[in-house]
Amino acid sequence: MRSDVIKRGPERAPHRSLLRALGLGDDDLARPLVGIAVSWGGIVPGHMHLGTLAEAVAQGVREAGGVPLAFGVPGVCDGLAMGHAGMRYSLPSRELIADCVEVMVQAHALDAVVLLASCDKIVPGMLMAAARLDIPAVFCGGGPMLAGRLGERRVDLSDLFEAVGAHADGRLDAAGLREVELAACPGPGSCAGMFTANTMNVLAEALGMALPGSATIPAVSGRRLALARATGRQAVAAWRAGLRASCILTPMAVANALAVDMALGGSTNSILHLGAIAAEAGVPFDLGLVDRVSRRTPHLCRLSPAGDLFMEDLDRVGGLPVVMKELHEGGLLEGEALTVNGATVAQNVRAAPAPDGRVVRPLAEPWASTGGLRVLYGSLAPAGAIIKAAALAPEAWKQQGRARVFDGEEEAVEAILAGRVGPGEAVVIRYEGPAGGPGMREMLQTTSVLTGRGLEGKVFLVTDGRFSGASRGGAVGHVSPEAYAGGPIALVRDGDLISLDVGAGRLDLLVSEEELARRRAAWRRPEREVPAGILPRYRALVTDAARCAVLRPAPVDGRAGHDPAGGPGGRDAAHGDCAGGRRQERPRAGEGS
Repeated sequence: MRSDVIKRGPERAPHRSLLRALGLGDDDLARPLVGIAVSWGGIVPGHMHLGTLAEAVAQGVREAGGVPLAFGVPGVCDGLAMGHAGMRYSLPSRELIADCVEVMVQAHALDAVVLLASCDKIVPGMLMAAARLDIPAVFCGGGPMLAGRLGERRVDLSDLFEAVGAHADGRLDAAGLREVELAACPGPGSCAGMFTANTMNVLAEALGMALPGSATIPAVSGRRLALARATGRQAVAAWRAGLRASCILTPMAVANALAVDMALGGSTNSILHLGAIAAEAGVPFDLGLVDRVSRRTPHLCRLSPAGDLFMEDLDRVGGLPVVMKELHEGGLLEGEALTVNGATVAQNVRAAPAPDGRVVRPLAEPWASTGGLRVLYGSLAPAGAIIKAAALAPEAWKQQGRARVFDGEEEAVEAILAGRVGPGEAVVIRYEGPAGGPGMREMLQTTSVLTGRGLEGKVFLVTDGRFSGASRGGAVGHVSPEAYAGGPIALVRDGDLISLDVGAGRLDLLVSEEELARRRAAWRRPEREVPAGILPRYRALVTDAARCAVLRPAPVDGRAGHDPAGGPGGRDAAHGDCAGGRRQERPRAGEGS
């Protein structure tokens, strides 16, 4: 046991005494120590109930013969951070969370860990830590929030953001806005649609790091408590079997997660986060892989914000295993990928029901023949950009617009609310990238007020920042290189013609090379005052969105560290025996899937 380093031998008597102060006895000191990393807190609705789930996890750990030791990690609520300077801290918190889990597990020599979280950056941060630590680890989500009820209509947080725009446009009075406000978020859990939080919970299950069913069981369901207990038991079982994170987080798993993401039309943030998890696991990942998987994977589900269905509906028809079984039977998922319960993907989904036809469509009748997310390249995004095609009407996939340029989100929102943005324009928001922000803020407020003012499909938005999973419409994000690095988006001027062609995967600035060269020669990076603390450090270390905004590594023994986004990773491709002697082959991501 890893934990023997603090439990065995006469020189460890002080350590044992400290453990006894926790209430542990001799029998406990002979058992594996299982950490429970939990993002419980009284700020985030998705996390407000995690203390109860942590107790259930601890019960499961004890039932399986382990000793549960819980510790906390931070968690930012993106909804509360939206639309102001607080959002600059959201994406940087991903790396902070990974570091927190690493510090606690390594400092206390824990044998295994359960990762308990619900929302946006917290889920990928924890999975990044699991890959980095490479010990037995199991993820358990807190579960999705139920949709709110407004008469016969179901609503969620995206409806409320859009209602703000409708109120500004005069189409919704103050009383109507209040009605949506009171109904949109009825209780605990991650926001009810296929937004970033639920997308990442889905991908945790698709990667094989969470037990089947984990992604969709509602937060308020008794089944969520039962799942938490089972997760605690499985963490001990994984320890006994030697089933480490590297046995599961393979190229096959990453390709599977991408395919599921495309079939569900998940948040554009998933590309940033899945790439960061892959980087920690030493798995190759780039936008070329994303594009290939998107082009071959049909879009099977239209959950909010793309449609009027919610996570509870997906759970009702069988959960994520329904989608994964349909993809596997169509040859789009690698069934031999190992999962955290010791079974393969194929074994886990074998008993799943067939698609119901409404919540989950069959492969023969998809919403679209390609995935819900698309990669765009072109003169405005030489290194790539991302759009959630599933949340954009097909008739708006190809359009041109005259640029309206804003050097920050606040300017853009003010102009839209004041009616200074109209049909036929392309709203450009720049200097909001990973370094330029710094922090790569989400633009849900911007997309929502555009929709609320009736401009969805009539304008499109281009930014080096990013979007909430609740955003819909023509929202192109992650434009790389970003403006802060002098990318082409820094050279756009009001009135320039911008061309968007989702089907062709193109985003182009229709300005001559000669004119762009003149602008480039005159360009100077604007300086934005940044508060002291984490943000200047983040700006100095973060890579661009095309490399998933991971941090540049520190030098190792005087040599440059491995760039986690630029190659096959710091570990060897083979990670040794897994699950009682099984070794899982690790082909390049995308092969055989």
